[in-house]
Amino acid sequence: MAKTAVARQGKRAGANELSPEQLKQFLKDMLLIRRFEEKAGQLYGMGLIYGFCHLYIGQEAVVVGMQAAAEPGKDSVVTSYRDHGHMLACGMDPKGVMAELTGRRTGYSRGKGGSMHMFSTEKKFYGGHGIVAAQVPIGTGLGFAHKYNNDGGVSMAYYGDGAANQGQVYESFNMASLWKLPVVYVIENNRYGMGTSVARASAGDLHKRGAAYGITNEEVDGMDVLAVYEAGQRALSHARSGKGPYILGVNTYRYRGHSMSDPAKYRSREEVSKIRSEQDPIDRIRQMILDDGIATEDEVKKIDADVKAVVTEAAEFAQQSAEPELSELYTDVLVEA
Repeated sequence: MAKTAVARQGKRAGANELSPEQLKQFLKDMLLIRRFEEKAGQLYGMGLIYGFCHLYIGQEAVVVGMQAAAEPGKDSVVTSYRDHGHMLACGMDPKGVMAELTGRRTGYSRGKGGSMHMFSTEKKFYGGHGIVAAQVPIGTGLGFAHKYNNDGGVSMAYYGDGAANQGQVYESFNMASLWKLPVVYVIENNRYGMGTSVARASAGDLHKRGAAYGITNEEVDGMDVLAVYEAGQRALSHARSGKGPYILGVNTYRYRGHSMSDPAKYRSREEVSKIRSEQDPIDRIRQMILDDGIATEDEVKKIDADVKAVVTEAAEFAQQSAEPELSELYTDVLVEA
């Protein structure tokens, strides 16, 4: 069995040795998100997706690395409105996700949630949330539930650099640290909060802001899926062992605008092109796989072709599905407990 560059070079202390199949799965999972989001962008342009739509292109390594380190069926996830990648990484069916994006009854929220509001309790995905930073206290509450139920699970609460300046984040830090809740806060720092550079909006290092509450933290290269995976292992192990919350400051980059309506004129084309050519997370893992002889160029192309077929099937399924009945306006409004 071929060894990875990570294992041979010994540069990533504490990482488990990854098999060739695991590395190829990283590539496949990131390609699924990339191709899915590209197709979503196309459908939006065709008028088949309404409202807001925030694409995850460029940030794929973050959620793929974290979910690879998580325990399926045990750990929970909550995130913001840039959420399609998280759904797919959690194992949600691309057909159901695309159907929800297009407002069809076969979607995860029966066509009523759209891009920002779909859930899967089966996959322990508790939604994308449209209110900036609203998911952080929810994620903290999920951590409380894990501890209360003593189920061994950890809550992963994802949020962006813009949300990092909201007060409810720090209220959550205080409670999570005080009660030693099993929560991993993942800051997806893509360098721009909507249209404002993080350098112009945020003082200090975002991942260090939990230090005042005694929360362990570290900074990670979010364009390197292996680095995220290894950091995720450390963070999840820390939280799962009863030591309390952990903060990961994951530096990443989005290639598209904040949403589909954003022309992203606040940054240069040269900046985006430089990141894409030098740091693209998919290109990096693909090149490593090729360089290490883990797969041939034809095998890598086959992985991409298979992923494209899955996405095409999802898009066709969504377009062929019916829209919700008007009676759905009155369902799922109230839960009696």
